[in-house]
Amino acid sequence: MQEIEYLFYLTAERTDRLRVTAQKDRNEVLQFVVQYEAEFSGEWRPVVRYDTAHGFAHRDVIRANGEVVKQPLFFDTYNLAFTHATLDLKLNWRHYKEDIARELEK
Repeated sequence: MQEIEYLFYLTAERTDRLRVTAQKDRNEVLQFVVQYEAEFSGEWRPVVRYDTAHGFAHRDVIRANGEVVKQPLFFDTYNLAFTHATLDLKLNWRHYKEDIARELEK
């Protein structure tokens, strides 16, 4: 089994990052976490997390008040869900950051 773990910074300022962990057996993803984290006031906050906890692939949107909104993913394999998670967060992290920033301002 192969374990993968890394941080991927989305900005040169290193204020936005992806935290990625996965376990693979050959070319099959067995479980994963892909989490977008943003730095606010010197502290890292999880904003959106894709993972396979609870036995199924899903997305957790973490609200400013700590509430977690769970949304199931409907992919045939964890490989497809993992790829979707990585691409979604790399493409849409700015949108997710704007959403949480608005919530934090309230």
